Amino acid sequence: MSVPTRLEIIEKVKKDKRGVAAVFPIHYPRELFRAFGIHPIEVWGPPGVDTSLAMAHLQSYICSVVQSGLSFYLSGALDVVDIILVPHCCDSLQGLGSILKGFVKKDKPVFTLYIPRGKRNEDIEFLTKELKRLYENIAVFAGFKPTKDDLLDAVIKEEEADKLTLKAYEVHRKFKTNASEFYRLIRLREYLPLVEFETHVNEFMQKKHKPSDSVGVVFSGVLPEPMDIFRLVEESGGVVIDDDFASLRRRIYPLGESDDPFERMAQRILNAPPDAMKGSPFKDREKFLLDIVRNSSAQGVVFYNVKFCEPEKFYHPILKDSLKNAGIRSIVVEVDINEPLPQQVKTRIRAFIETLKRG
Repeated sequence: MSVPTRLEIIEKVKKDKRGVAAVFPIHYPRELFRAFGIHPIEVWGPPGVDTSLAMAHLQSYICSVVQSGLSFYLSGALDVVDIILVPHCCDSLQGLGSILKGFVKKDKPVFTLYIPRGKRNEDIEFLTKELKRLYENIAVFAGFKPTKDDLLDAVIKEEEADKLTLKAYEVHRKFKTNASEFYRLIRLREYLPLVEFETHVNEFMQKKHKPSDSVGVVFSGVLPEPMDIFRLVEESGGVVIDDDFASLRRRIYPLGESDDPFERMAQRILNAPPDAMKGSPFKDREKFLLDIVRNSSAQGVVFYNVKFCEPEKFYHPILKDSLKNAGIRSIVVEVDINEPLPQQVKTRIRAFIETLKRG
């Protein structure tokens, strides 16, 4: 798969005289930025960054996603973007937003977005107001305000992309396609323009896939870094057939219902799959994960946790018990996105896949 890099996309967007937004994890409205003609580029770390730059501002037990993100910013790597958004999806990200807004040199706008921990009418109303606040802030930078029709058009296009992504997941589950390639494809949405992303997904859908007899497993966690994990599973005779990643499956947003674009964006985010970062009830997380396992006919679950990610860890005991009661095996491993896969993790994954193969 030949695709441009993030930097190449940024250069292309700049050449078209459009703005670029660097967006930190996890939940945010892509459509709002696109309506302004601003291209969102997501910052999931990135892996392999020297985190020493961030350690003057962060405790040592902050997750490596935030450590890497702040170091990436302090290194000057984000100087090429025009604005920055930090959604407040956990304590670490909320701290990152505060640091970027008030404790480091700031030469570009830094916006925040508060995500409520529920999906009641009051929560949708709150997030609707938050999105309007973000809209007004971006408008000051952009110098204009998109119309209601512009916003709704952008929302509908994102909804179509979400539906297409779900169809791609169905193909992957059915044929157990190469997970390394499949997840590289799905993660292109983190930075590719929407039309280019859809083009690559459609190419994947049109391929003739041969069914595989590999052992299917589901991964649950924040994000699949290091990405070597997929190859390790495949070399062990398995395939990551579906996922419960906050960066992937939990961000395939459903259709909105409202004719008001801001309320519709809020509905999409809050009615999305249950997520630890939104404080979803345990029973909702339990049902969603069990449904993924059953619908994919997976034989086991790997909780693939980023080191020090407390929101995810809170759910593990109950989710593991639920899987056990349903006759589904699971293990918990912990990784740092800035380090290679530990040998201990490799050994445990190989042993787990071998156990599943034996039945």
